[in-house]
Amino acid sequence: MGKIRVWIDRDQCIADMICVSLCPDVFEMSEEDGKSQIVAKWRTGDNVGEGVVPDDLKDCVQAAADACPVSIIHFEETEG
Repeated sequence: MGKIRVWIDRDQCIADMICVSLCPDVFEMSEEDGKSQIVAKWRTGDNVGEGVVPDDLKDCVQAAADACPVSIIHFEETEG
């Protein structure tokens, strides 16, 4: 089963929450700065804006990326 690497350009986040609305399994709003971040379960390292999710979440990640008004959600398929 493949994985999807997801990252957010959090500096550009306008906190409209569309990503959380469309894909709450992957995205959440930070209580500290009010910006979008990756849910802790999927984060890689200490960066709240990066993570790796199973490919069965690709459709919701794609929907969130497509709907983001500032186009800050990025993703790519990765091995293993």
